[in-house]
Amino acid sequence: MLLIEKYLSIKKKEVEEALEKYLSPTTTYPPIIHKAMRYSTFAGGKRIRPILAISACEAVGGNTQDVIPFAAALELIHTYSLIHDDLPSIDNDDYRRGKLTCHKKFGEAIAILSGDALLTLAFEIMSKQGITEKTNSSLVLRVIYEIAFAIGTSGMIGGQVVDIISENKSTDAPTLQYIHTHKTGNLICTSLRIGAILGGSSQNQLRLLTQYGEYIGLVFQIIDDILDIEGNKEVMGKSSQSDISKNKLTYPSVYGLEESKEWAKQLHQEALTSLESFDHQADPLREIAKFIVQRSY
Repeated sequence: MLLIEKYLSIKKKEVEEALEKYLSPTTTYPPIIHKAMRYSTFAGGKRIRPILAISACEAVGGNTQDVIPFAAALELIHTYSLIHDDLPSIDNDDYRRGKLTCHKKFGEAIAILSGDALLTLAFEIMSKQGITEKTNSSLVLRVIYEIAFAIGTSGMIGGQVVDIISENKSTDAPTLQYIHTHKTGNLICTSLRIGAILGGSSQNQLRLLTQYGEYIGLVFQIIDDILDIEGNKEVMGKSSQSDISKNKLTYPSVYGLEESKEWAKQLHQEALTSLESFDHQADPLREIAKFIVQRSY
């Protein structure tokens, strides 16, 4: 096993142990909502966002145990967004990660409510850290603000809205940039920022990790667009060319496949440059950037 694969496996296990602790058992009344929440949360996934938060904390010399609750909350927020994205009114997807999407398994109403419940639980987990004084309350408040801003109409939801209203329209590079930096990039970048903040980073470290996050957030989405064309359906666990069938705005549709690949490589190098002043503790972030640009699912 490659070192980065081992690292990702260890950190993924830490995150999933926390998720197991925070999510109610499926026997909790009413059971169907808790079954749906667990089904989607444990349906697979790389846990990249929470791992980035942990890795950023490591890079600035912080205590990663302080980040784990917030890392788990990030994954719950990400899962909520996927449940809602898959709904018939948005992307209308039947499968994700090789399994039936939440609305196909439990029905649309329960899928909507399970997404709502995961989002609510994420903020419950984070706010509790300040109430119990496990983490400085002002720091918790700052982190909650960062995440709320990243997923609201100025961030992820705004990007999703523009993605929806841009379907079946002529290609437009600035609109594409807006969609991808907001819909995907903001939460990835914010994951790094909260890890750095909770780890006690300096302002300069926070600035550089923010730059790194902006670059890899864009790389992540460009590769996602490329995989929609070239990816293996069995490996990805979902249909390929779904973006094409929906006439969505993607990097290959605007810039072409080869130019998109080159841009991803350039952004990867920019991300590495942002980490030049960090020591070996940032090596996982360097390897994660490589993993993202070379991923096949």
